[in-house]
Amino acid sequence: MSTHKDMVNEPHQLFDTLLILDFGSQYTHIIARRLRELNIFSELLPCTTRLSDLSWTPKGIILSGGPYSVYAPDAPHVDPAVFDSVPLLGICYGLQELAWHHAKDNVISGERREYGHAQLTVQKHLEHSTQDRLFDGFGDSLEVWMSHGDKLSNLPDGFSTIAATSNAPFAGIAHNTKPYYGIQFHPEVTHTPEGTKVLENFAVKICGARQHWTMSTFVDKEIPRIRSLVGPKGQVIGAVSGGVDSTVAAKLMHQAIGPRFHAVFVNNGLLRLHEAETVHETLTAHLGINLTVVDASERFLTALQGVTHPEQKRKIIGKNFIDVFQETATSIAAAAEGSEQAGPIEWLLQGTLYPDVIESISFRGPSQTIKTHHNVGGLPTAMHLKLIEPLRELFKDEVRVLGEQLGIPSDLVWRHPFPGPGLAIRILGEITPAQIAIARQADYIFIEEIRAAGLYRKISQAFAALLPIKAVGVMGDQRVWEQVIALRAVETSDFMTADWFPFDGLFVKRVSSRIVNEVEGVCRVFYDGESECFIAVLD
Repeated sequence: MSTHKDMVNEPHQLFDTLLILDFGSQYTHIIARRLRELNIFSELLPCTTRLSDLSWTPKGIILSGGPYSVYAPDAPHVDPAVFDSVPLLGICYGLQELAWHHAKDNVISGERREYGHAQLTVQKHLEHSTQDRLFDGFGDSLEVWMSHGDKLSNLPDGFSTIAATSNAPFAGIAHNTKPYYGIQFHPEVTHTPEGTKVLENFAVKICGARQHWTMSTFVDKEIPRIRSLVGPKGQVIGAVSGGVDSTVAAKLMHQAIGPRFHAVFVNNGLLRLHEAETVHETLTAHLGINLTVVDASERFLTALQGVTHPEQKRKIIGKNFIDVFQETATSIAAAAEGSEQAGPIEWLLQGTLYPDVIESISFRGPSQTIKTHHNVGGLPTAMHLKLIEPLRELFKDEVRVLGEQLGIPSDLVWRHPFPGPGLAIRILGEITPAQIAIARQADYIFIEEIRAAGLYRKISQAFAALLPIKAVGVMGDQRVWEQVIALRAVETSDFMTADWFPFDGLFVKRVSSRIVNEVEGVCRVFYDGESECFIAVLD
């Protein structure tokens, strides 16, 4: 685990930062994304965070929404110091928390809940410019998205009403002299068309945050930070998969310390078609990264024999990966003895992204295991390595922009994510060479057709899964009893929530026909139209 010394020059110390305190809303991460889109750095922490524990001072604080009633005995509340510090904006539950802090009878259960679109009336206070700053530049009304059951019953002392709806007379409030604001609606969601402008008014005009968070400035500051952390002789090792996250992290590390970064690619036998060859060619010939390739296919497939439960597959793959990785690290260190690269390997690179961090810290209490091959918390203590995560403050779209700035080929930057356990969790049931071949070929055909249709960049992730069932079909003049493929494709902007991609019927028909005709052992193809929430979309 990183020490405080290792945390120097973190982004919140280099960029003007807004702090988002999370009460568990499904929309909280979107607030952070909207601010990043405005080139304002933002950091999300649990609502229980104490300001005195921070080593930095935010330019402003945003209190998120949440699924609780602020007056309930077990409702979460923020550190009281929040109400006597920097500019403050409460959103939905955050508004109610602001009002409840001033008087416990200021929030009640509404006569009727309000979910969906609402028309917000803006109330101007021209004699008090501070009150009008949140809605500066707006007309008399705007369309907003509501999602609440409770509402304010009274206006807190020292505040004025700045917006209302037919169901919420205090849908927007502002302190008369201090930069404290509260709104009942959600400005972060696309259903509030002018919501980003509300956030910009708060962040820029009220908090005075500079809009200097860009990937070019990030690189300019991150490379010196990496060099400072690692030192002039430090060695770093990191696993790469060929995906955008690990590739961008590897390229950034290579740019910072050159051949003192050792990339390791482990072929577990569960990769996509031509994956190993493509990764080797891209990372070495095109990006100049110091790469070691380990073909451990037989080792992984032997360990997975007879295993059908996906969670057990993940654990087996994770354990074997760690073992192979440790053995390879030892071999790399031994081979470097006597050379310019001699010295202990002290650092482990991981391609952790900000959604990984958000999932691990969000205010939801102990959560159900979503996937055990998750980046956060995955460092084996036996390795005695210090963790370095240069991308942990970035969203996926930011990583892609960064990748393009680092000169990584566009095809790789926009490549769809692929889970660490690979085809093992896309083959539902026992893993055999024959099943791998079916899943691999079906997936290749699906992606090939998506590219041919010009849809690859419009889709965030697509894959074929082999189901543990058989179906009766007719092929030619014969009745067959063979396996079933499920196709999955989703759209997402943040890789935390996703919706299925609406292919037209002719496309699905064409893909289905090719898979049935070209993949031996398959007689049925289905398209999965289920939406998903949070990071499980990657599986």
